[in-house]
Amino acid sequence: MIQTLYDDAQAVIKVALSQVKPDAAVQRALQSFQPGERTVLVSVGKAAWQMAAAAEKCLPGPLAGGIVITKYGHVKHPLPGIECYEAAHPVPDEQGFAATEKALRMVEQLNPQDTVLFLLSGGGSALFEAPLIPGGELQEITSQLLACGADIVEINTIRKRLSRVKGGRFARACAPARVFSIVLSDVLGDPLDMIASGPAAPDTSTCAQAVAIAKKYQLKLSPEARALLEQETPKQLDNVTTCITGSVRQLCTAAADACRTLGYEPLLLTDQLCCEAREAGSFLGAVARTHAAQGKKTAFIAGGETVVHLTGTGLGGRNQELALAAAPLLAGLENCCVFSVGSDGTDGPTDAAGGYVDGTTDQELRDRGWDVFRTLSQNDAYHALKAVDGLIVTGPTGTNVNDVAVALVR
Repeated sequence: MIQTLYDDAQAVIKVALSQVKPDAAVQRALQSFQPGERTVLVSVGKAAWQMAAAAEKCLPGPLAGGIVITKYGHVKHPLPGIECYEAAHPVPDEQGFAATEKALRMVEQLNPQDTVLFLLSGGGSALFEAPLIPGGELQEITSQLLACGADIVEINTIRKRLSRVKGGRFARACAPARVFSIVLSDVLGDPLDMIASGPAAPDTSTCAQAVAIAKKYQLKLSPEARALLEQETPKQLDNVTTCITGSVRQLCTAAADACRTLGYEPLLLTDQLCCEAREAGSFLGAVARTHAAQGKKTAFIAGGETVVHLTGTGLGGRNQELALAAAPLLAGLENCCVFSVGSDGTDGPTDAAGGYVDGTTDQELRDRGWDVFRTLSQNDAYHALKAVDGLIVTGPTGTNVNDVAVALVR
């Protein structure tokens, strides 16, 4: 490992993540919030606790009720007047189902003078769920979707139709109360109906699209699940006001600012990255290799959300796969590195946020018996990177605005 590059990478990650926490954005959005006779707070997603904590500090009056549903390990401490629950991600579990039922009961007796403050962040598709099919079947379908290489829009188009809260159905459950929704975006282009599967947004996807996705990926569905794909979701909601507070573009801008402070000239390649993770890693590695001899410090930045097509039984995540795939392209270079992190601090079902590689990584892996291409075919980037101290571990960050990958050339 080349320590100076590694130190620069860690500095960029620390600054970038600190700049996209939702606290200030939530408080700005609440400047236009008008409380009802009763105000109920429902906050769901990986950033749910952080968003609720920020809101609780500046709400003008007491809550009539409040609930946070977030990922295991993301509740930092109790919040006054708010029940906090943790559940599983990316495959939902019974804890999430039970917490979502409590949220539905909390809003079912509201009147037109009441308001639901709905704080939404990525991860809500798994964490906020009241399935219309048996929970075990929903878990199996979710696993199929995560393994087949479908992108987030395709995945959520299916999930909406199997749920009592997705695709605008939660907002409908809140009626006649008003819903004021503050959204932290983790979907490219910020489509409201796809962020956490759009619990409070009219659904723009169609039954025909859902059926086509199921056919495209040859999903194994019960007759009941197939019938639900044919049932249309709400296309119009008249009780919702929405404010988007953050996105991957802000994450990329923060990363660029951090690189500039370290003396690199930042170049944003894209904030719409959406290809296979290993392809993105190979590309960034190739970009770094092309510019390795240019004689100036440059940072190439790509934000978005890649996908992983599971072909093996290893452990990892899309950011770890991206980084590992760059390692052969950097082999032997003394002045280049590639790193990639998920802004929420968790990459796949692991304790790592992402991965880091430089010109020494490929040989270090070989010395320890690891072959990059075989490892990628087994989707085992976690164990390979761990063997060479290439995991990036941040812990839960309190935000969730996609991923950022950076190639540094010193």
